[in-house]
Amino acid sequence: MTAIRAVRAAAYRVPTDQPEADGTLVWDATTLVVAEVDAEEIVGTGWTYAPAAAVSFITETLAAVVTGADAFDIPATWTAMVRQVRNAGRTGIAGYAISALDVALWDLKARLLGMPLVRLFGAARPDVPVYGSGGFTTYGDATTGAQLRQWVHGQGIPRVKIKIGESGGTAADRDLHRVALARRVIGADAELYVDANGGYTAKQAVRLATRMDEQDVRWFEEPVSSDDLAGLRLVRMRIDADVAAGEYGGDLTYFTRMCQAGAVDCLQIDATRCGGYTGWFGAAVIAAAHHLQVSAHCAPNLHVPAATATANLRHIEWFHDHVRIETELFDGAADPTGGAVHPRVDAPGHGLTLRPGAAAGYRVA
Repeated sequence: MTAIRAVRAAAYRVPTDQPEADGTLVWDATTLVVAEVDAEEIVGTGWTYAPAAAVSFITETLAAVVTGADAFDIPATWTAMVRQVRNAGRTGIAGYAISALDVALWDLKARLLGMPLVRLFGAARPDVPVYGSGGFTTYGDATTGAQLRQWVHGQGIPRVKIKIGESGGTAADRDLHRVALARRVIGADAELYVDANGGYTAKQAVRLATRMDEQDVRWFEEPVSSDDLAGLRLVRMRIDADVAAGEYGGDLTYFTRMCQAGAVDCLQIDATRCGGYTGWFGAAVIAAAHHLQVSAHCAPNLHVPAATATANLRHIEWFHDHVRIETELFDGAADPTGGAVHPRVDAPGHGLTLRPGAAAGYRVA
């Protein structure tokens, strides 16, 4: 038995480089929660984007069932963590904490074996398509144009996404203006995606989608709240663009209900919320059983090994905030030039290592 000797966690609050908002939320900083597990002098690292309260949840609630567990028996440890949070609720803070630890456990196992994580999982593809994601509603035309231009014409990423649904869907004319601007900037060949973050009503979303057809919008993310499965299905059945949702999924029941409802054309999964890599692969199987592809939501570098190992993957989200944080605070971040990223095969685990010096100035817990 290779016992886990210690569990640690820390939170880092990183300010945005500019004010940011989407259709239903405004923020000026993002908090990264990092979990570490030790065995035989080897450290495994995982992370999530969650409130700093996840740190105490990891150290005070989950560490008790992780410490002493066999580092190679991840399904048993994952199950023990899920049972441990029964009275706290499986999703939310508890789910984010489980996710960070699960990723750390898989990273540790691969490092103990001296192999890249993608080899432990088994690759389904040589690389993973990405799409540039940002275009916040707080951005002016110049900032939006510069960001899109860099992705498409600078880095050769052939698909990009902007936020719409401004102010809860009350600024539809500006939304349409920004969609038209995006199309002009990226040109006719790049794919254009939009994300309303649940800002519209179902019929409003259908009307807006019809007007966006002239800009060849291919992907409409959360046109209505992801809790409104009937509304998602209504929009999906009436528009040409693919409807996507699922980023808030915290357990397999959530994903099953969404797929059974016929609510999406592509299921979004976030391994930092749904139970780590273990939760990711469970959700991907549910999608495959419903003949759906999956797309990784945010945390792009964390998702690369699991995405590479997923046969029904469409792409991962190259999200501006998380790219900036992961590039600054970790060694080993991926390069999206050309529109795809490759898993690390030259280093054990997921290949990313936290830079203590770079992270120290942002630490809040």
